[in-house]
Amino acid sequence: MSVVKMENAVKNYKVGKVEVPALRGLTLSIEKGEFTAIAGPSGSGKTTLLNLFGCLDKPTSGKVFIEEHDIITLNPDQLADVRNHHIGFIFQSFNLIPVLTAFENVEFPLVLLNELPAHRKTRVMEMLESVGIGDLAGRRPGEMSGGQQQRVAIARALVKHPDYVLADEPTANIDTKTGQEILDLMREMNQKHKTTFIFSTHDPKVMRFARRLIMIRDGQIESDERQ
Repeated sequence: MSVVKMENAVKNYKVGKVEVPALRGLTLSIEKGEFTAIAGPSGSGKTTLLNLFGCLDKPTSGKVFIEEHDIITLNPDQLADVRNHHIGFIFQSFNLIPVLTAFENVEFPLVLLNELPAHRKTRVMEMLESVGIGDLAGRRPGEMSGGQQQRVAIARALVKHPDYVLADEPTANIDTKTGQEILDLMREMNQKHKTTFIFSTHDPKVMRFARRLIMIRDGQIESDERQ
């Protein structure tokens, strides 16, 4: 079953009076439980593809389906609702809220979903424990290492049980050893919770680690291999 798919998706951007193509008619489907890396050189269209899958942008033409909804038909409030309920995000810069503790950062998506406080507390602590930082619940991001912050970001992405998680260069701002630990953790979460992961990456070790590797060049799929 597809959790997200696109059909002949085209995305163009205006640069002054010039229209620049970012995606040139992509057709692609991601199935439930996949652990997929999307790779390619700078300017290949990886970020644009993730933005469409994340309901952060709409295609110029073509279709992008999430939960059988074609996102081009949704208004901004409906797109936000899809993001809140169905998609988790992990960013290379972590994007944690500096004034909030690890617990509060992970809790934030559940607050947006109006979950009851008792349920929020239980769920957040379960997720912090599952990513190995339950003892850091009271620390703020500035009091944690890069690897610890990325673990908080993973817990935040998974706490609402999303249909899939988009990870933009998740190992870019951490050292090699920590990056491998983060990849191992995400693989464990994928296997344990059957959560679908979609990575955008330049990192060869992420490409090797993925079970499916989609190479993009000039806004088109160059290769699509399962490993």
